[in-house]
Amino acid sequence: MKRAKRMNAFSASIFAELAAYRQQRRHLHDEWIDLSVGSPDLPPAPFVREAIARYANEPNAYGYTLRGIREFREAVADYYRTAHGVVLDPETEVTYVIGSQDGLVHLPMVFADPGDVILLPDPGYPAYAAGVAMAEAEPYFLPLREENRFLPDLRAIPEDIAKRATIMFINFPGNPVPAIATESFYREVVEFAKRYDILVVSDFAYGELYYDGNKPVSFLSVPGAKDVGVEINSLSKSYNMAGCRVGYLCGNAEVIRTFAEFKSNLDYGVFWPIQKAAAEVLRHGADFCAESRAIYQSRRDALVDGLADIGWAVDRPQAGMFVWAKIPDGFTSLSFAKALIDQAGVVVRPGTRLGQAARAMCASPSSSRRRCCAGRSPN
Repeated sequence: MKRAKRMNAFSASIFAELAAYRQQRRHLHDEWIDLSVGSPDLPPAPFVREAIARYANEPNAYGYTLRGIREFREAVADYYRTAHGVVLDPETEVTYVIGSQDGLVHLPMVFADPGDVILLPDPGYPAYAAGVAMAEAEPYFLPLREENRFLPDLRAIPEDIAKRATIMFINFPGNPVPAIATESFYREVVEFAKRYDILVVSDFAYGELYYDGNKPVSFLSVPGAKDVGVEINSLSKSYNMAGCRVGYLCGNAEVIRTFAEFKSNLDYGVFWPIQKAAAEVLRHGADFCAESRAIYQSRRDALVDGLADIGWAVDRPQAGMFVWAKIPDGFTSLSFAKALIDQAGVVVRPGTRLGQAARAMCASPSSSRRRCCAGRSPN
């Protein structure tokens, strides 16, 4: 069979490689701790599980939902108004996605042509680069550096690149770098996007996972943001509904209309009971989110404080599900990840697969800035 040339941009994920390496070493440990994947290990709220079961018993629940049910879109609008002070029209400024990765990978296919430039955070979530490859566009990586609080320096983007760019992905709180953006930075993004006619895609998947009262700013809450961009989120992380594959894209009405047109040729919507339950949790899940934050904050503290006790100082993240940690001297990030598997039965994700800057940080054993990424910590 012929293999499409676009597949040359993909390789086995680091998760698959780590799983294979762990399988080879399975005899070394009776117990394992896997911190490599940022996937919730806690169940959804009881009322969510009950709602899915109740609605799944409806005889008419099994048809196509097409562009999504209005109740779900209205719940998204209600949530944004309550949580972020953002007014959204549920009819024109909200649409569903089958989990946020659905939108992240497909948006470049809708808003970029082959050869267009797409601006990506570096290090960043691998789905961004996957979408660029599918659209046959050209990635331009924006380094996230500690000295700049892990925010991209828009002034460092060459003029010719900015003029060719059609999309910019931003991700705060971030994956794998758990930084939080400021309102002033978002204002810079809006001004930059207007100057160069760039679509901004704000990945807000960790917007409800924040600690010590440091609530993240929604990009859409900044004046002018809806003129240039959209925000994408799922219920996977905030509400422990990762397997439900339900999320939303909201913001600029023209972007929403065009993306919904694309989706109408791609799928037939999210299962009706899932959307009904998602609407309920968006409207009534604030207490559940607060409880989840308390659990994750206690896990964060246990991990960071425990590492400090053995002499390994790592930054205490303000949000998200990850610790972006400098590794000990004498290792690359990959060799250190394998050493943790061999010696401790702990799986973490090396930064080498998360972008060009991450490769620069992690490739040299003599570098003082190489990193590894640890996901959720265990109970």
